[in-house]
Amino acid sequence: MNSIALFGTRNVYKSCYIIIVSRKLCDSGFDRDKIDSEFYYSEELLKRMYKGSSLDSVFDGNHDNFGGYASGSVGRFSTRHGFFKSGRDDARRILEVLQQDGPGFDAKAALSEMQMRVSGFLVREVLVGILKNINYVNKTRCAKLGYKFFMWSGQQETYRHTTNSYHLIMKIFAECEEHKAMWRLVDEMIENGYPTTARTFNILICTCGEAGLARKVVERFIKSKTFNYRPFKHSYNAILHTLLVVNQYKLIEWVYQQMLAEGLAPDTLTYNILMCAEYRLGKLDQFHRLLDEMGRSGFSPDFHTYNILLHVLGKGDKPLAALNLLNHMREVGLNPGVLHFTTLIDGLSRAGNLDACKYFFDEMIKIGCMPDVVCYTVIITGFIVGGELEKAQEMFDEMIADGQLPNVFTYNSMIRGYCMAGKFEEACSILKEMEARGCNPNFVVYSTLVSHLRNAGRLSEAREVIKNMVEKGQYVHLLSKIKRFRRC
Repeated sequence: MNSIALFGTRNVYKSCYIIIVSRKLCDSGFDRDKIDSEFYYSEELLKRMYKGSSLDSVFDGNHDNFGGYASGSVGRFSTRHGFFKSGRDDARRILEVLQQDGPGFDAKAALSEMQMRVSGFLVREVLVGILKNINYVNKTRCAKLGYKFFMWSGQQETYRHTTNSYHLIMKIFAECEEHKAMWRLVDEMIENGYPTTARTFNILICTCGEAGLARKVVERFIKSKTFNYRPFKHSYNAILHTLLVVNQYKLIEWVYQQMLAEGLAPDTLTYNILMCAEYRLGKLDQFHRLLDEMGRSGFSPDFHTYNILLHVLGKGDKPLAALNLLNHMREVGLNPGVLHFTTLIDGLSRAGNLDACKYFFDEMIKIGCMPDVVCYTVIITGFIVGGELEKAQEMFDEMIADGQLPNVFTYNSMIRGYCMAGKFEEACSILKEMEARGCNPNFVVYSTLVSHLRNAGRLSEAREVIKNMVEKGQYVHLLSKIKRFRRC
C-alpha cells in the first residue's frame, strides 16, 4: 500500500461524483459460502443507502405544473397536497379498472369514460403501482396492462409522455422479461425526440447483461448521438458507472480501452470506477498501478477514493494503516463521515477483526460522527458471522436506545444469529417483534428461519412460519425457493 503514502502531499479534490462502494463492489473474492449468500442483503442495503441521487427527476421537470418545491404559503402547500392526494386516488381507480381488463371488457374505453385529467404524476403512480405488483405468475398480464395504459395516456390531449414515463414502462417490460418490447420502446423514444440517458442505459444493461448482450448494448450507446449522459462529464463515465453498479467488471476494462482509443483522458471518477473494478477482479497490481497513475496525472483523491482505500485496508486487516489514513483525511481538510467508518468496519468484519470493528465504531462516536442504521447493521452482522451473538445483541439494544430503528436487514441478521446458536424461540420472537413494530419481513427472513428450523428437525414450527407467510399473502410465488419445500 505504498501508493497511499503518495497522497500525503496532495490536496483533496472535492468534486462530488456518484459512485458505489460496498462489500459486493470491493470484494476481491472472499468466499464465505453460505454466509456470503445469506448475508448478501446487508451489502445491498449499503448499496442503496449510498447510491446517490437518481439520474432522472421523479417528475422529469414537470413538477412546476403543480407548484414546484420551494417553500411558500400555506395555501400553496394545501394545493400541492391536494394535487398529490387526488392523483393517488385517481391512480387507484385506474388500477382497479385495468384489473378488469379481459374478454368483454374494454379497459381503454372505460378509462376514457372516467374523464380524468392525465398528468405526469398520475402516469407515474399507475405505472409504479403495476411495477410493484409484478410476480412470476402475473408478469405477462402486467406487461400488457402497463403498455395498454401507457398507450392510452399518451393519446390524451393534455398530456405528453416524459423520459421518466418511458423508463417506467421499460422497467415493467424488463421485470416481465419482455426484452424485444423494451428495445422497441428505446427506438420509439429516439424517433419521438426523447434523449436516451444514463438511466435508459442502466435499465437496458441490467436486463441485457443477463441475456449475454451487454457488449452490444455498450457499443450502441457509445455510438449513439442521442445519448444524454448528464450529470457525467462524458458518455464513457456514464457507461462505466452503470457497469460498476451492475458488476460488469471485465466489460469496464474493455470500455476504458475504447475511451482511451477515442483520445479521452480519465478523471477522478474514471479512476475510482477502474480501481473498484480491478480490486473486485482481484487484480491488486492493476489497482495500485491505477492509484499511482491517478497521482501522476495530477488528480488528488476525493471523498470516494478514500472510501475505496479504507475498504481495501479494512479487508486486508490493516487497522493501523486505516487509522493513519483517517488522520490524513482530517489533515487535508476532509473529515471522515459515517460512510467512511461504515466501509472500514465492513472490511474489517470481512477480515474477521471484530476488535478493530468495535474500536473504530467507538472512535466515530467520540468524534461526533453518529452511526446510522446501516452502520449498526454492518457491525451487528459482523458479530453474527463471527459467532459473537451476545455482542450482536448488545449492539442491537444500543441501536434502539440511540433512537435508530432496526430495519429488515438488521432483524434478519439477528434472526440468523439466533438460528445459528440454536435459539429458535428467540428467533421466532424477533420475527413477531419486527412485525409488531411495522417492519415487514422480506422473503429472505422467512427463508432463513424456515431453513434453519427444518435443519434442526423442527418441522412443525417451520410449517407454522410458512403458514403465517401464506396467510398474509406474501411471497407465495416464491415458496418453491424455500429449501426442501413441498406443497401439501
